Amino acid sequence: MTTLEALVEQNNKQIAEVWALFKETRENIERLTQKTDAQIERLTQKTDAQIERLTQKTDAQIEKTSKTVDRVTRELESIKDKWGRFVEYILAPGIGRVFKERNIPIERVYQRAQSHSVEHGDMEIDILGINHEYVIAVEVKSTLSIDDVNEFLEELKKFKLFFPEYKDRKVIGAVAGIEITGKADRYAYKKGLFVLGQAGEDLVIKNDKQFKPVVW
Repeated sequence: MTTLEALVEQNNKQIAEVWALFKETRENIERLTQKTDAQIERLTQKTDAQIERLTQKTDAQIEKTSKTVDRVTRELESIKDKWGRFVEYILAPGIGRVFKERNIPIERVYQRAQSHSVEHGDMEIDILGINHEYVIAVEVKSTLSIDDVNEFLEELKKFKLFFPEYKDRKVIGAVAGIEITGKADRYAYKKGLFVLGQAGEDLVIKNDKQFKPVVW
């Protein structure tokens, strides 16, 4: 074999080795691509399943929350309706009668008396019963608590700052609640407030005849 033939044979051998390596590399790439595609497919399926479960769980939570909101809304509307009926049909019409029985005749009754003071802010009294000598300020709550009583007592201290037209009259406080918690009625009594309640369709004063109200 001549030198030229030997070189050609060696070159052909090297070319064959390169092609074999190229083929092996391409096959490896194809296998890796297939493996990667399979992994991506499995991951996609797993992710889709997780998203579906999460979506179903979220939908269930939203539905549960929506039902809770609807229930609370209905309860609030019921409380608001009871409060409105109590004030409009029982408390406001009956306040003159019950205080007349306590020798405090009421000449005028106002609902939601509001006043604004640049210096002190705003104040709203649910009901005012007025005569030439007295002002009866009534705080009405759907559920009366001791905290409500304390807040109202603070308002009574500032009443004449907001309603200076009554500065020469005796201001007496009263509280009323459709429901009463924490013995708030007894607490209000001890603090010198009248406690108003409902007996059937009538308004009543729960304080005994010996009660002496605090005058502001």
